[in-house]
Amino acid sequence: MTTAENEARATVGSDTDTDTDTGAEVELDPALLSVRADYDRVAPAYTDLLRDNLATNWANQAMLRLFADLVREAGPGPVADIGCGPGRITPYLAGLGLDVFGVDLSPGMIEVARREHPGLRFEVGSMTALGLGTHSLAGALGWYSLIHLPDHLVPVALAEFARVVRPGGYLMLAFQHGQQVRHIESAYGYDDLSLDLHRRTAEDFAPLLTEAGFEVFSSTVVAPSNGERESQAYVIARAVG
Repeated sequence: MTTAENEARATVGSDTDTDTDTGAEVELDPALLSVRADYDRVAPAYTDLLRDNLATNWANQAMLRLFADLVREAGPGPVADIGCGPGRITPYLAGLGLDVFGVDLSPGMIEVARREHPGLRFEVGSMTALGLGTHSLAGALGWYSLIHLPDHLVPVALAEFARVVRPGGYLMLAFQHGQQVRHIESAYGYDDLSLDLHRRTAEDFAPLLTEAGFEVFSSTVVAPSNGERESQAYVIARAVG
């Protein structure tokens, strides 16, 4: 995983989102409005920079394979790549045999994902107000997609994950392992961005996952490699609701 990959991940936040079950508009947290706008702008450059990143990142591949194995063992059903960005991880999971689709709040990212992967389903949506039915998923992936959430929205997102993942299904989170907030203004050829990157630890997520209705299956922290400055964390949890 490159440092650039760590600087921006799946987009979250807008004025409103539409609940696809009810058709009602759901107001989203204003703290995240600029995140969607920034990712809409950088979507093409982001995609080009990270296009081949997964192919040489063996730790990422290993963790995704473990997640896919657990989901398949638990039984068939759809899997959501929540905060999918331009769909880099979604086709890899499809290649592992999962019935996967992508969700991202950035219409720009979803436009790229649909163009790059026309055989897969991608839709605009927010992890804090998912337009998915209760217990409708066999699994959910949050691949570096909570790193722009301020602390007060992390439990909201985890509660949504717990609502849509059926009991016995699996959630995997990936994130930079740390305890600080970085503000990014320059990335992907732009110098006027405004992105806060929230570093958290596996220990930070454990009680939040339990409160949301998950039990932690595994927590893995990988030392920095390939030029990374930070360790990377992967937490897999099972829905017990």
